Amino acid sequence: MNLPDNWQRYLTGFTDFPALAATVAAVEARREKGTVFPAPEATYTALELTPPEAVRVVILGQDPYHDDGQAYGLAFDVPQGIKEPPSLRNIKKEFRNDLKREPGSLRSWAEHGVLLLNAVLTVDAHNPGSHAKLGWERFTDSIIKAVSTQNPGAVFILWGAFAIKKAALVDSSKHLILTSVHPSPLSASRGFFGSCPFSKTETFFQGSWHWPE
Repeated sequence: MNLPDNWQRYLTGFTDFPALAATVAAVEARREKGTVFPAPEATYTALELTPPEAVRVVILGQDPYHDDGQAYGLAFDVPQGIKEPPSLRNIKKEFRNDLKREPGSLRSWAEHGVLLLNAVLTVDAHNPGSHAKLGWERFTDSIIKAVSTQNPGAVFILWGAFAIKKAALVDSSKHLILTSVHPSPLSASRGFFGSCPFSKTETFFQGSWHWPE
């Protein structure tokens, strides 16, 4: 399954590994018929860049970008050199307005303890939501539950109705849950801009963790 060993150990008791294997097999069957994003080796990029014990912040996306060259396994991010989608531009705009400094790359966030997790890890090219029924959410829900249970106080940033539903998986007595509308241009002006998730995250950690420069 190419799941990183450290995450496989961490998720023991939370994840149904046979069910995950069935999901992976279903994705491979889709790859035999057409293009699936991201590439197989990038499916678990978020987990590879952020070790389980290092998770301080979880930002949840829905499924990967579905256009050519965009998805590489980090929610909301695209590879360097690819035009930034509107949601990513809005995230960075809110970061600048909130913290009065540049956000750096989302990859640097991931390497600094921000788990940029899509609820569904793969998608058919040019067909958003096409892998929603393949079982990925069962797996990613188990990741959220494991972080909630096993990690010290973390921040869960949930943007949009889909992500906000996942708050039920998080122990709110232990962790900070921040919610707002999605950073999409369709909704950002209705409550995403001005929600200040980045400064609220740093306040929660009281100086022990900061967004990377």
